[in-house]
Amino acid sequence: MKDQAESLRRRLEALQKQTMARTIAVLSGKGGVGKSNFSLNFSIALSKRGKKVLLFDMDIGMGNIDILIGGHSPFSIIDFFENGRSLQEIITAGPGNISIITGGTGLLNLFSLDEVKFARFNEEFSSLMANYDYILFDMGAGITHDSLKFLLCVDELFVITTPEPTSITDAYSAMKYIHSINKEIPCFLVCNRICSSKEGKETIKRLQNAFMKFLDLETVALGYVPDDRTVSKAVTKQMPFILFDPEADVSRAIMDIGTRYANHSFGGDMTLPKGHFLRNMKRYFLGR
Repeated sequence: MKDQAESLRRRLEALQKQTMARTIAVLSGKGGVGKSNFSLNFSIALSKRGKKVLLFDMDIGMGNIDILIGGHSPFSIIDFFENGRSLQEIITAGPGNISIITGGTGLLNLFSLDEVKFARFNEEFSSLMANYDYILFDMGAGITHDSLKFLLCVDELFVITTPEPTSITDAYSAMKYIHSINKEIPCFLVCNRICSSKEGKETIKRLQNAFMKFLDLETVALGYVPDDRTVSKAVTKQMPFILFDPEADVSRAIMDIGTRYANHSFGGDMTLPKGHFLRNMKRYFLGR
């Protein structure tokens, strides 16, 4: 057992020395804001910029990513926890050269890791992190006790809102909840379904001002995405809109956001630490 433990320790140390993926949780305060569509198309935008991207569908039971791409993944995270599959085996090749892991009901296992499950997940996820530039977690709408622990672990948060007052209020409430526990996670704002660039800028500015005034929280405006009929057409065809019509306004907007993010040209002087995901999981899931 000692030899096995020492061997595992050495493998993990070697992996940690490699370049590790940046982990991003995409969330919204409420449903219906286009969060999953953003996650999917933003992932493809990064891929088009030469980045290796893994998209993890974290919405329990909904399978929104599968629906948006018109596919059905043969495996999900439940196959990792209950059927002995490796994380590498449950990855599905997605559109635009991205990789996808389906969560489904198996996420309940991920949200309730014990020491044995964590040790296995830790080793295999470390390997994945060494193979990708970005790992995006498309979270379910709102925040639950279980999903909160996960949100506290990632390198960055992307908060998706729309100009609707309820969406703005819910986005603020979600970040207030997270910020009350961890004040250090960088937060990026995206306003979806805007009618004009003026509306997008004003919505994000309103949120930024509220975060700074009441939470003393600095956030980064990542960009805004127009309300475009191309999206509904692409959803009907079960294709990512960035591939369905690359020249559409909405596709150009997502590509612009992806390029700015990949090039770190989003403004501000926010420091962006990374590589603490698994260490944070140990802290928040195992309590040490």
